[in-house]
Amino acid sequence: MNALLLSNSRGPDGAYLVHALDAIRALTPGGGRQTTEALFVPFAGVTMSWDEYAAKVAAALAPANVSLRSVHTFASAAEAQAALAQTQLIVVGGGNTFQLLAQCRTRGLLDPIREAVKGGARYLGWSAGANLACPTICTTNDMPIVDPKGFAALDLIGFQINPHYTNALPAGHQGETRNQRIEEYLVANPHASVIGLPEGDWLRVEHDAVTLHGPHDAVRFVHGAAPQPLAPGASLS
Repeated sequence: MNALLLSNSRGPDGAYLVHALDAIRALTPGGGRQTTEALFVPFAGVTMSWDEYAAKVAAALAPANVSLRSVHTFASAAEAQAALAQTQLIVVGGGNTFQLLAQCRTRGLLDPIREAVKGGARYLGWSAGANLACPTICTTNDMPIVDPKGFAALDLIGFQINPHYTNALPAGHQGETRNQRIEEYLVANPHASVIGLPEGDWLRVEHDAVTLHGPHDAVRFVHGAAPQPLAPGASLS
């Protein structure tokens, strides 16, 4: 396992993936000093075409010497599956997690992605792409705009991520806080654990070691216990 799971794609100034470029370079086999062949999974994109999404990500990752091709451009699902078995890096973008999972399942890509990563391919995902690396997508913040025919995801890590995590509640809002939503999930799934990953933070997965990076404390949630703050540099193993 060699993965980088980002809470979000944009930095505070709106720059796309710039805040994580050093971490992305470190993820690549050559540390960004040589070209890395990567496949992009664009299916979380809803309000932009997959061609547009792939071009945007390719431009953002070019400074890390990543050469990107999107899996939607292959002539068949079988060709995309075969390419995944050969790639150095799999990149899964953010957007709507339900559409991402539905498309990956329909195209038969979940097992090939999982097998490629467990066989040595690097995995980079942000937001929905980070959720896809979890056992399920049940801790996404997204609306279920399509039916993914089940919530089981890649199961690359042994815990759930809630990306874009914040427990802030707008003045006058009477709905549940994020902490309350996560507590609901844990009541229904008491053996699970959830990492609330604030924007700007990411998790680095290397073999069995998982380390928190970024400027903010994350939060670990387990059933029956108070939320536990995690400082940057903390090990989640």
